[in-house]
Amino acid sequence: MDSEDPLIFRVGMFFYVIGGGAFVLFVASDLAEQADFDYLFVAIVIIGIGWVFRRGMTPPPSAGRFAWLKTKIESARKKKETKIEAKKK
Repeated sequence: MDSEDPLIFRVGMFFYVIGGGAFVLFVASDLAEQADFDYLFVAIVIIGIGWVFRRGMTPPPSAGRFAWLKTKIESARKKKETKIEAKKK
């Protein structure tokens, strides 16, 4: 994570992690056959709070790893469309 992220986004990520931990506790209690749904509800609420804090964050820029594949798919799609247009005429 960049050090340039505003504090509110970091707090949101903290809530995600804590909510995930509460969910793991719920799963562990369920595996022990003594399901404690308080952990599930706490996890849902905390993850929801984290989502509220992180929802305004802009997505990271594309790394361009699959640019070649995307261009090939797009060119194949255009080629197929031109074949369909030629058959219609």
